[in-house]
Amino acid sequence: QVKLVESGGGLVQAGGSLRLSCAASGGTFSSYDMGWFRQAPGKEREFVAVISPSGHYMDYADSAKGRFTISRDNAANTGSLEMNSLKPEDTAVYYCATAYGSSWPPLEYHSWGQGTQVTVSS
Repeated sequence: QVKLVESGGGLVQAGGSLRLSCAASGGTFSSYDMGWFRQAPGKEREFVAVISPSGHYMDYADSAKGRFTISRDNAANTGSLEMNSLKPEDTAVYYCATAYGSSWPPLEYHSWGQGTQVTVSS
């Protein structure tokens, strides 16, 4: 079972940028799809972006397209989410997760991190 630890969250003004990181250990990170999700207070967790094991395929939520970029470094067992032009509605706890890659886009994720808080002030 892979362990995931997110970092890089914080407080930023609207229009600013943040880069989230996800460090993986204890599993074969390079064989998994890696996704980012977020959950705002009082709302359900929602999909943000996903990247295939090789990094060749990516998918984004409409809210993330054009502003967020997902990437991964399999040699370092890390993944990232670059977030630009941040808006107050991007405020949430952001989670990284991995999936076995049996379908695209993934239907189910098997490991989750503990999350990192992103707060965007207006």
